Amino acid sequence: METDGALARKPQLDDWFVLVTPTPLKGVPTSVTVPAMQPAPPRRRPPRRAPRSAHRTRRRALLIAIGVAIVVVVAMSAFRSGGRTVVGTGSPASATRLLPPPPPSGVALAIYGRLHVASPVNERVITAIGYHGAGGDALGFDPIGRQANVGAATRFLHRIFGGGGSGGVVYYQLGGGQGPSTGALDVGAAPGTDVYAPADGTVVGLRDYVLNGEKYGSVIDIQPIREPSVVLSVSHLEADPALTVGSTISAGTSRIGRVIDLSGAEKLALSRYTRDAGNYVELVLHPAGSVPLR
Repeated sequence: METDGALARKPQLDDWFVLVTPTPLKGVPTSVTVPAMQPAPPRRRPPRRAPRSAHRTRRRALLIAIGVAIVVVVAMSAFRSGGRTVVGTGSPASATRLLPPPPPSGVALAIYGRLHVASPVNERVITAIGYHGAGGDALGFDPIGRQANVGAATRFLHRIFGGGGSGGVVYYQLGGGQGPSTGALDVGAAPGTDVYAPADGTVVGLRDYVLNGEKYGSVIDIQPIREPSVVLSVSHLEADPALTVGSTISAGTSRIGRVIDLSGAEKLALSRYTRDAGNYVELVLHPAGSVPLR
């Protein structure tokens, strides 16, 4: 391009800039409406937890309360007599300041078949009642009442669920001896206490009671009327002089002897549960024909 002698001019921006306004598409809205944003819900603080120490304290207090309740129930079951006279938890009285006790009232202490074995001494003077083995040929009694020296847990279960015996008779399991654990029935009483027949029957034997080669009183063998297939042997007593073989005796009314003192000859197991030396009358059942009678 000729410039006719004039200076050529540089192209300017205005020579090239063209404002282009976009044309909206047909049918397409040029704006939209956006719903307003909802405010965020306020943050809630989590509930405050009780301190662990307070929780442990409450749990410990609850366990202590349960333990105290168990102890109270066990104690009540151990000492509650149910309003009845308790036989077998007495204490010996001085023979010098008391008159001789009357005959027993007929309280049954044990059973064997049809035989009910009555207390051989007045129930008020019984110091304790115990059972132990008496040899392989002895027959086991069925105790009446409840055993006093069972464990605390057993007493608690008996208190809650029942069982453990009933009635006003309390006895102890002494252990020791051979044969059935209830083969011998020991009825504690002070020396000199009158002993009466424990069952209706006939005296079929009178013999010496020998211990370590020494004579200590007598053994009285009785054939009960209600259970003639057995012999009931009564020992640890001095037989009444009027008693002879063939004598007919009645439970609770026929006097058959007096308790003797055996504490100097042997350690008496019943003394663990009495306040004296633990002397007693011993009753043992044998099959008829197995006892040397004379």
